[in-house]
Amino acid sequence: MLVAGIKFSKKGRVYYFSKKDFSLSKNDEVIVETERGLQYGFVVIPEKEIDPSKLVSPLKDIIKIASDKDRKIYEENLEDSNSAFEKAKKIVRDLGLDMKLLDANYTFDRKQLLFNFTADDRVDFRELAKKLAGIYKTRIELRQIGIRDKAREVGGLGPCGRFLCCNTFLTDLNSVTINMAKNQMLALNPTKINGVCGRLLCCLSYEDDNYTELRKGLPSVGDDYKYNGEKYKVIDVDIYKRKVKLENSNHGQEEIYIPS
Repeated sequence: MLVAGIKFSKKGRVYYFSKKDFSLSKNDEVIVETERGLQYGFVVIPEKEIDPSKLVSPLKDIIKIASDKDRKIYEENLEDSNSAFEKAKKIVRDLGLDMKLLDANYTFDRKQLLFNFTADDRVDFRELAKKLAGIYKTRIELRQIGIRDKAREVGGLGPCGRFLCCNTFLTDLNSVTINMAKNQMLALNPTKINGVCGRLLCCLSYEDDNYTELRKGLPSVGDDYKYNGEKYKVIDVDIYKRKVKLENSNHGQEEIYIPS
């Protein structure tokens, strides 16, 4: 089936929607159907063919290409969202809530006003939601997001000098573990293996399968290894050349090749 990739903001992630029979070009502005109602989006991938059997759930539709009138509504919604954001921040301060609002967004049809926030613990925001609903007369949703999600929303530059992966092309924030860093024999220095969000770098997972395959049949540093009938200690492993450096108190050091 044919789909199109849509972003709802320049820094946002790409979402795929079912493409109708009208043609689309990059940077076209469209109205799409979402779980929260109608949204105004921007085409970043005009056409892509995917296998429907691989979809986790049915895709929503692109309703139409946006008109000048739709664009005006979108701009008004942005202005009103910014105003709501500032008002909500004041209410948060007045209520003494331990939370940090990140943004506010109206759906295109204004049936919902969504606020994203971060907090160290769970927050009882019922009074905040009640006050906001009384002011804006629409459904209010307050969504607590994680530190990785915050980085995705805010964007920035990673230690590699490129824009954050989560903010540009990653569609899913999969689990990244310290074992991935160990598997690649990286120094476990937080300043080297953590991203700007303070969590492990997403890119540690990119080549983990390759490193796992290369390490098959090789011992780890610190392991005991029997060579020529003697017990040695593994002091270094070169997974690319499959060479292992061994040390024995009687025979010194030996470097051996271990075939795959």
